[in-house]
Amino acid sequence: MLILSLSPLRSDPRVLKQIDLFRRRYRVATCGFGPAPDGVADHIELDRAMPSWPRDPRRLLLRRYVDVYWGIAAVAEARRQLRGRDFDAVLANDANTLPLALSLAPARGVHADLHEFAPKEHFNKPAWRALVAPYVRWLCRTYLPQAASVTTVSEGIAEQYRKDFGVAAGVVTNAAPYADKEPRPTQLPIRLIYSSAGQRYRKIENIMEAMRTAPGHVELDLIVMPNEPAYVAELEELGRSLPRVRFRDPVPYTKLVDTVAEYDVSVSVIPPTNFNLAHALPNKFFEAVQARTGLVIGPSPAMHALLERHDLGAVTRDFSAEALREVLDSLTPESVDAWKRNAHQAARELSSEHQNLGWESAIAALLDGR
Repeated sequence: MLILSLSPLRSDPRVLKQIDLFRRRYRVATCGFGPAPDGVADHIELDRAMPSWPRDPRRLLLRRYVDVYWGIAAVAEARRQLRGRDFDAVLANDANTLPLALSLAPARGVHADLHEFAPKEHFNKPAWRALVAPYVRWLCRTYLPQAASVTTVSEGIAEQYRKDFGVAAGVVTNAAPYADKEPRPTQLPIRLIYSSAGQRYRKIENIMEAMRTAPGHVELDLIVMPNEPAYVAELEELGRSLPRVRFRDPVPYTKLVDTVAEYDVSVSVIPPTNFNLAHALPNKFFEAVQARTGLVIGPSPAMHALLERHDLGAVTRDFSAEALREVLDSLTPESVDAWKRNAHQAARELSSEHQNLGWESAIAALLDGR
C-alpha cells in the first residue's frame, strides 16, 4: 500500500502513526516531503521547498481547477515519480492528495484521511476565502465520493463533511501511542506546559498574559514551533516581562510525551478563530493523557466532552487570559493529582492503539476483503 501525504513525513504525527500501524502488516511505500520514515519498504521523496497548494491566482479566478491541481509543483513531481507504479491500496492524507491517489488507480481503492475540514482551513484569510476555498470545495465535491472510505479527526468535522458533501466519515482521533507510565506526585510550584504551532491565530499571548497575575505557585513553560518566526519572536519578547514563563526548544514527536510528563498540567486553550480550531481535538490533549498530566482546556466542544467523561482537568469559562488565570488560581496539588490518576485510568482507552481501529478496519476492507 502507498501512504501519501504532502507533508514532512518524519515530523507528521498522524502520518507516522499510520506508517507504524501498517508497516508490520503490509508492504508500505510512502510519498511525501523529506527522507524516508523508519520501517517503510519504499519511499518517494519530494523536495520540501515545493508548494503543495495552488499558487495560480489567474487559473483559480477562471475556475480552471483541473489545470490548477495538476500544476501544483509537489503534485506534478509526485505524479512524475509515481508513474508506472502499481499499488493495491492508497491511504491519501488530506484533500490535496485525493486526485493524485485516485489517478494511480490502485487495485483495491483509496482511503481518504482528512486532517482538517479542508474548505475552511484558512478561512480567516480573505484571499484564501475568495480564491482557494471554492477550489477546495470543488476538490471535495468531485473526488471525495470516489474514495472507498473516509476518516477524519473529530465528530464535528465528520458531521460537516456529511452535511456539505454527503460523505460518511469515520473518526480516528489524534490520539498518542500508549505510554507505560505512572502518575508523578504533584509538588509546588505546579508546573504547566503549553506546546503549539507558532501561529498568530492561536493567540498564544493570552496563555502567557494569564501568568502576569497568576498565583506564585504556578510556572509555565512553552514549546512553540517556529511556523511564523516574526510572531514567535514577539512571544519571546513578551516572555521577558514574565519571570515565571520560559521557552523550551521544540522536541521530536517521539520524545514529546516524555517531555510533557515532566510537568503537572498541560494547557490546551485554543480560541475558535476558525472552523477547524473550533472543532479541535488536538494531539496535545492525548499527549497529556499518556504523560499522566492534568489538563486545562478552553470550552472547545470536542475536548470538553472527553475531558468531562474522564474527569481529566478543568475548563475555562471562555478563551480569554482572565478566564485562564481564574482556573490557575484554583489549582492545588490535590486537585491535579486526582486528574493525573484519572488520566492513568483512561490512558489505554484514549491511546492511538484503541483509536486506530478506524484505520485498521477501513484498510482491511480494501486489502483483506473484510
